[in-house]
Amino acid sequence: MRIAIELAERNVLESLGGPFGAVVVKNGEIISQSGNLVTLTNDPTAHAEISAIRLACTKLNTFDLTDCVIYTSCEPCPMCLSAIYWSRISTVYYANTKADAGNIGFDDKFIYEELEKPMEQRSIPVFQLMRDEAQQAFKFWSQSAMRTHY
Repeated sequence: MRIAIELAERNVLESLGGPFGAVVVKNGEIISQSGNLVTLTNDPTAHAEISAIRLACTKLNTFDLTDCVIYTSCEPCPMCLSAIYWSRISTVYYANTKADAGNIGFDDKFIYEELEKPMEQRSIPVFQLMRDEAQQAFKFWSQSAMRTHY
């Protein structure tokens, strides 16, 4: 956890990005670590947790981090929490809370609220198009002997 916190501090002091850091560990060994890279890379998905997960998957040559844990300097946002679930990380340890993050301008409350709303009531319009055509890719997938379940 100390390393995640140090990454968050360094990010601020060296103007690398937001005040967040994350470390992925497997069997007591650090696999990857990253600070928040959103402003450095102009990538709104480059939160510390997601960046650390990407690095860990590359290093371990897998998308399945079942045997890994993540230490993050702050309670994960909805996007990062989703990435943690998708990667199958087994345990999350965090320092600051989402309320702490909200107090300094990183408030995810509106995202949680948006997810609870029916699509037609969300602030970003969402429309479904061409479902029948898109179904073909799903049919190919379900019939493919080469598919990898994840």
